[in-house]
Amino acid sequence: MDNLEQARQAVREAIRQGAHAAEAYLLDSQSLLVEVADQAVETLKFANDTGLGVRVFARDGRVGFAFATDISTASLAETARQAIANSRITFPDTYNTLPASAGNIPSLRLLDPAIGAAAVERKIELAKGVEAAARRRDGRVKRTERCVYEDAEYGVALANSNELAVSYRSGYCGLYGVVLAEDGGDVQTGMGLSYSRDFAALDPEEVGREAAREACLLLGAKEIGTVKAAIVLPPYVATNFLAVLVPALSADAVQKGRSLFRDSVGKKVASPFITLVDDGRLDGGVATSPVDGEGVLTGRTELITSGVLQGFLHNTYTAGRVGAASTGNGVRHSFRGMPEVGPTNIFFAKGETPRDELIGGVKEGLYITSVMGMHTANPISGDFSVGAAGVWIRDGQFTQPVRGVAIAGNILDFLGEVDAVGDDLRFFGSQGAPTLRIDKITISGA
Repeated sequence: MDNLEQARQAVREAIRQGAHAAEAYLLDSQSLLVEVADQAVETLKFANDTGLGVRVFARDGRVGFAFATDISTASLAETARQAIANSRITFPDTYNTLPASAGNIPSLRLLDPAIGAAAVERKIELAKGVEAAARRRDGRVKRTERCVYEDAEYGVALANSNELAVSYRSGYCGLYGVVLAEDGGDVQTGMGLSYSRDFAALDPEEVGREAAREACLLLGAKEIGTVKAAIVLPPYVATNFLAVLVPALSADAVQKGRSLFRDSVGKKVASPFITLVDDGRLDGGVATSPVDGEGVLTGRTELITSGVLQGFLHNTYTAGRVGAASTGNGVRHSFRGMPEVGPTNIFFAKGETPRDELIGGVKEGLYITSVMGMHTANPISGDFSVGAAGVWIRDGQFTQPVRGVAIAGNILDFLGEVDAVGDDLRFFGSQGAPTLRIDKITISGA
């Protein structure tokens, strides 16, 4: 019996035992992690995880959930029984419903067979290649924190009592390296990173060069005094600020009064240069899939268009509460939990300004290479305060590396001051951004 038929059987069993409606989500996954340092393998880890989650609904909207790692026929029946038992101790809620059948499920290219076909030895060589490239790029790269190859392949089978039945396989692979450069007693860290659906797209040479370049760029960094100037956020740093925005754009957070965007639909919330998109069907996206974790078709959702808030990310429950349609953002991170509201491939849309032109237009400012403490930002108020390091720009040219500065404010004010967006959109996993330039912000130094 294949995975999809097992999911169907679990649904049938839950209905037979008295559930008004039921859903089964079966996931099987395999992953590999390789870590090297000094051209020696430090970690080689294979992992496998398979299991089934069953969600049941009573007529009054009570929901019960249970999961199992044993997917035998007997276990399916027991898991359904436990989910029904759990539903009896939950509260009624008429918005707890299952989506209707998704209709025609698109066929997407989600798994490159070359990932699984490549020998482990080849994958180890890719990780070693990152380290070797970093050291070739600059002799000041003396040490390696870690250089990594990783990949994952997973299969999803989802069925419900509304005649939904869908299955697909997906996968990705990636490289990243963290190296240390030293000069005159100063030590700086740099990172390079690349993730893709396609095994052939991995380029250890480029990842290693990027890590070395980032590390060496900060050697000799000095502190500066407090100043008001422009800042430039390269793509990776710009994606860090999604940590403040994304939780606030969940309809669940909005409905619980935990979002800074509450009552802001149709209003200006950012610079007209800013467009923020979530796209679950993005070609080549690491988080692309035909349906979300509930079986709703994925698609493209513009959350902010030219600075104006358009709406929020919804799953079936949050959409039902406001009479809207799910945006296909009922995400599941495992078979061990129920669907939540979350992003797929989320990114700031690219602009029209070439990166060099964007930097060249800065008279005085800071090109930020790293931020620290973003996890302390408050998605309810939008307030943040982060440490930063980078390179000072004067008359469009990089001059002195800078460390020990801080940037604080509110994400709405921050995005409202964006005056240029680069054409260099780049993804880091499922999050992406181009270079952003922000005019006149206070940079707090020593």
